Amino acid sequence: MKTIPEFSRHARDLMDRAIESTRRELGGIRSGKASPQLLDTVRVEAYGAQVPLAQVAMVSAPEPRMLTVQPFDKGLTQAVEKAIRDSGLGLNPATQGTLIRVPLPMLSEERRKELTKVVRKLAEEGKVAIRHARTDTLSKIKKLEHVSEDDKSRAEKEIQKLTDDHVKLVDQIVSAKEAEILEV
Repeated sequence: MKTIPEFSRHARDLMDRAIESTRRELGGIRSGKASPQLLDTVRVEAYGAQVPLAQVAMVSAPEPRMLTVQPFDKGLTQAVEKAIRDSGLGLNPATQGTLIRVPLPMLSEERRKELTKVVRKLAEEGKVAIRHARTDTLSKIKKLEHVSEDDKSRAEKEIQKLTDDHVKLVDQIVSAKEAEILEV
């Protein structure tokens, strides 16, 4: 039988995972700066399967507005270039030998506003995951037997504080990402 501290630890783990997931999702959203995480969602047709770009190439950001992609297997250069072009990120890669250069075009004001809406939507999904962890944990704590009502009440307050702290963290991450996107 689980104890209240075990439930609290489990809730914290779930909330931490929600934060990490939100960070990862937001890392894939393009801002004005080049970031290798921008291409994390790109999948390449290689060896008869769709694989993440990171498994077939090394991505780096040598300049603020440029990414470079170096495929591990020279034979995959065209497939990698095509995957980046078809990714829906609005990028136009150019191959130079075995190195693929991916210049990042300037974002229009309209596109920046669209991206901030996407950021807010992803943040809301993160907050929902955090709240779900809270609700799930609280319902399990309420069902505990042989635990005083005072202990249950204390645990509920602790879980709520944990939830509030994690939601604030998501808000901080989002405002930083929005500032990055809106920065010209």
